[in-house]
Amino acid sequence: MSRSISKNLKRIPGGVNAARGYLSAAAACGIKRTGPLRFDLCLVVSEVPATAVGVFTTNLVKAAPVILSRRHLEDGKARAVVLNSGNANACTGTPGIRAAEQMTNAVAVALGIDADEVLVCSTGRIGVQLPLPKIFPGIVMAADSLKASPAASMASAKSIMTSDSVPKQSAYEVSVGRKSFRIGGMAKGAGMISPNMATMLCVITTDAGVPSSYLRKILGEVTSKTFNCITVDGDCSTNDTVLTLANGVSKIAIRTAAEKKAFAEALHAVCADLARAIVADGEGTSRVIELTVKGAKSEADAHRVGRAIANSQLVKCAWAGSDPNWGRILDAAGYAGAFLDPDKVEIAYDGVAAAKKGMGCQDAKGEARLRKIAAKKEFSVLVDLHLGKGEARLLTTDLTEDYVRLNLSEFSL
Repeated sequence: MSRSISKNLKRIPGGVNAARGYLSAAAACGIKRTGPLRFDLCLVVSEVPATAVGVFTTNLVKAAPVILSRRHLEDGKARAVVLNSGNANACTGTPGIRAAEQMTNAVAVALGIDADEVLVCSTGRIGVQLPLPKIFPGIVMAADSLKASPAASMASAKSIMTSDSVPKQSAYEVSVGRKSFRIGGMAKGAGMISPNMATMLCVITTDAGVPSSYLRKILGEVTSKTFNCITVDGDCSTNDTVLTLANGVSKIAIRTAAEKKAFAEALHAVCADLARAIVADGEGTSRVIELTVKGAKSEADAHRVGRAIANSQLVKCAWAGSDPNWGRILDAAGYAGAFLDPDKVEIAYDGVAAAKKGMGCQDAKGEARLRKIAAKKEFSVLVDLHLGKGEARLLTTDLTEDYVRLNLSEFSL
């Protein structure tokens, strides 16, 4: 997922408010059951009608906000997103759907817009009904304090945190001729992170004008290369959502091939930043590993092998102990369900070979060098299958005993 940034792409401060024509605000409603009162709800609002698309969890158990937001996106338009943490509104049946609808209705009344222009996201504890008497005043409070400031953006990013230790934002300005457009976003996620989306929420805003058909297409493509290529613990959530709003306030319409290329690069930059931030903040992790699988018979096979390795508990435990255990990596590749000739596989850490032709290739001095690499906070692993041109890149982590402690209870929700 490493990339070079185009000279037309400039990193700027902020998140959802970086793009022009957007406001946000956070409120502390008391949804989170433990700890001091803190931000747990926010609104992100476009001042004008916007094109909107979304990508959602592949889990067959879908939370109420996912179901409702998909329905509201059928016309490809939206004006606002309401997000809450501390309660996922998942596995809550018909009452959960009604609660999500009531949230969008409350936002619509507060902003003077239609309810179907409002999207909703929730994250937190599963199987508990939303405390609507706490949420309604928070919606009003947020609607009355909407701002375009960086501070409002940061407060919104903090409001969607659950077990996250830091807020996650990214923004860029893109030059197109003599004009420019901006794109920014915020995300949350630290646990239940696995390819095919994760327990993550993400809202991206841009002031470019983007047709819904192209926005839908490019968001799907970028998501597949960023958020769907990260894993912490192999769990796929009920609530994961990536929403993108494009309001056209910059007066730049994305139509030509050059404009589409510039927009795609900017969207990828924001999503890649947020994806890496999610992995780096993984629950009970101490290392970030960029895993590349190349030489597979197909791209699909490369992803199968990559996911098997990235989700292997044995591999993760080895990494947690600074052990460059190539045998566990080869073992995971072997059960991935992909074409594999173990006698052709090469494995390397930060470019230093650990195994060639399916066997270890280092002496004691080389093994010591590999252990030093595996002790770093960030390193790369290359697995070359030597069977074809298929390639995949994923971001993954180790897992430490802190992961167990963090997930013994949902204390942070």
